[in-house]
Amino acid sequence: MGKNRSAFWAKFFSYLVLGLIAALILIPLLWGVLNSFKTNDEFFKNSLALPKEWMFSNYATAWQSGISDYMLNSFVVTIISVLLICFVASLASYGLSRFQFPFREVIFYSILGGLMVSEYCIIIPLYNMFAAAGLRNTHIALYIAYVTLQTPFSVFLMRSYFLSLSKDIEEAAFIDGCSILGIFFRIVVPICRPIIFSCAIVSAVSVWNEFMFAMVFIDSQSLMTVPLGLQTFQGQYASRWCITLAACVISSLPLLLTFLLAQKQFVRGLAAGSVKE
Repeated sequence: MGKNRSAFWAKFFSYLVLGLIAALILIPLLWGVLNSFKTNDEFFKNSLALPKEWMFSNYATAWQSGISDYMLNSFVVTIISVLLICFVASLASYGLSRFQFPFREVIFYSILGGLMVSEYCIIIPLYNMFAAAGLRNTHIALYIAYVTLQTPFSVFLMRSYFLSLSKDIEEAAFIDGCSILGIFFRIVVPICRPIIFSCAIVSAVSVWNEFMFAMVFIDSQSLMTVPLGLQTFQGQYASRWCITLAACVISSLPLLLTFLLAQKQFVRGLAAGSVKE
């Protein structure tokens, strides 16, 4: 009886804490969504009340004012960056987990050292390097910066996942005459899709929301990504917060939908990559 009561209260407080955390996350989001449908007068009179008149035109105004162009740039930058991150990280992780060579562990921990380097420490050297190479105010500068910053964490997760896999299938394929790259692309990559997909989602969120490098490296409005575009958008509609909130909601939808559609694979990949058998 006492054990059942203790289990009940433990579960009750666990759900209570989780509910409070969920409320802290969801209430500001709900506030932003509701206020994006209000008129400016309604917003300043009472930002906590429901809209009296649902202004769907706020979303049309936000879309026509340039948010669509910023989202297109973000899609291009995010997709190319994530593909490069997954390609580089998967090859590096496979080599570090399957082959014995001098200084293998040193190389691995040197890569992990990138997790401890703040972006603020490298932004000035990167700026000078890109300016000298003529890459400033191009998306190529963003690709290089994002791949450099996001690859170490992906290597950490993927290497742990590769180490947990049996080598039997790979050894059999090698005996049958399959090359190392053939084994990697035909056998390892299909098996490791969950962890690759998880790393892709984590990297995509970071790249999509990144602001500092975009602000420093990009000047042309036609090349701006969503975070940088929202800053200029806020200046354009400084007194019309409802339209700015509508733009924020629109810009958050792609990643939200992606995660909702693939959350099972995402969680499974992270869980598998966090432990080593």
